[in-house]
Amino acid sequence: MAKSTILDINGQPFDLQDLEEPQTEADSKLAQLHRHFGSHPSSGLTPAKLATIMQEAEQGDLMRQCELAEDMEEKDAHIQSELGKRKLAMQGPDWNIVPPPNASAAEKRDTEMIEELLRSATWLDDAIFDSGDAILKCFSNQELRWEYGDKTHYITDTEWRDPSWFQTHPDNRNQLRLRDGSHEGAELRNFGWISHQAKAKSGYLSRRGLVRVLAWPFLFKNYSVRDLAEFLEIYGLPLRLGKYPEGASEREKLTLLRAVMSIGHNAGGIIPRGMEIEFQKAAEGQSDPFMAMMNWCEKSQSKAILGGTLTSQADGKTSTNALGNVHNEVRQEIRDADLKALANTFTRDIVYPLYVLNGRSFKSPRRIPRFEFDLNEPEDLTLFSKPLKGLVELGVQIPTSWVYEKTRIPQPAGDEPVLTIQPRMPALPQQTKLAALKAGDQQNQDVVEQYVGQLQEVTSDSSTALIDQIRELVDSADSLEAIRDGLMELELDASELADAMAEALQAAALAGRYELLQEAQ
Repeated sequence: MAKSTILDINGQPFDLQDLEEPQTEADSKLAQLHRHFGSHPSSGLTPAKLATIMQEAEQGDLMRQCELAEDMEEKDAHIQSELGKRKLAMQGPDWNIVPPPNASAAEKRDTEMIEELLRSATWLDDAIFDSGDAILKCFSNQELRWEYGDKTHYITDTEWRDPSWFQTHPDNRNQLRLRDGSHEGAELRNFGWISHQAKAKSGYLSRRGLVRVLAWPFLFKNYSVRDLAEFLEIYGLPLRLGKYPEGASEREKLTLLRAVMSIGHNAGGIIPRGMEIEFQKAAEGQSDPFMAMMNWCEKSQSKAILGGTLTSQADGKTSTNALGNVHNEVRQEIRDADLKALANTFTRDIVYPLYVLNGRSFKSPRRIPRFEFDLNEPEDLTLFSKPLKGLVELGVQIPTSWVYEKTRIPQPAGDEPVLTIQPRMPALPQQTKLAALKAGDQQNQDVVEQYVGQLQEVTSDSSTALIDQIRELVDSADSLEAIRDGLMELELDASELADAMAEALQAAALAGRYELLQEAQ
């Protein structure tokens, strides 16, 4: 690998030879770390022992606190489950590499090059998951393996390192160091680590992790589990009494005692003749106090890890769909905060080294591409499209890029085919006939209306004269009988009206014959 000295993101000199081998394998002082095995401080854990472990961590010795965190995650299924939700939630959103503001063409090309290298990396998903280990312990370190080929420096793998390998600097309690046997520890090599930190609370590095919050519920829950086991052992089995006759020897007494102690588990045994075993009613007691304490501990753990309990536990009383949605929104806010912190770490420890070693447009650490997670949730198209249409109709100018971003629909590139509204299929022969019949019915209806209109015009005068005569008769009559007699005596001339009706009927008959002849042709 070529020898060259460059500067890291903090302006410190860095030699490319340091990339040839991981720091923990190249430094002989750190070889003892690979032979370190945990002491499992959770065994026989008491409040006094836990307080001592936490005090040691505050003074820079993180080993037992980190080992305790490992034990807690292995022994407590509830803690492991809740932490697993936060870790797996970090795997869901997609990511991309964003160029610096007002990027030049060369900076955009380098950004695309870095994204191409990371898209083809098989270790990135594991690196995201292992970085989630910092949620419990405040920090998570992964050592990078580099290779050089085709004039490109690239990362081939990451290896998670045990948090108990690290300590804090005695003069800077926020700086992590490798335990090499010295008082200050060994400084982490530049471009050799993904060193991620997650803050559960403000404070020095040793006091930021969730382990210090979860350790006390973990301890109290262990006491309750142990007490519940003893309760079931004592109160769950009937009391067994052995009776031996007077004058029994010590050997006979021991034989009876062994039978009494083993018969409850083996469901059988033998005793000498003359001896008896009586089963008394089991002592009465309740397990509710122990379960209440365990439930309180688990709810406290859920609140500390996920910010609520309804996304992990439901009691059937206070758990409602609305409250569950609120708690789920809180969990989503926690996920977004985790990913934003992780994006800053990946920008510093992955993107920047790749940019410095391979980019041609690098000028300053203040202008570098950034690793970003896509935290935008896709909008409901049904709810989103209706108000959007109304806003457009009102004249609101909405960029199409914003719509693509909200709906998570990718923008078409170049001549890429896009969805369009397809034209209607041509009508089938049967459908064509039905459409023609409907059109013919409409046309016939129009012709009939024309005939009726002409007939009304022709007969208007004669019908008006007849109606006027009848109206005068009705107005002058004083009874129905008078109207009847007047109509009998009234001489009405309907000859003009009859002639018009005859002409109309003749015209209608001729029109019907013409239509039949047209259809026949």
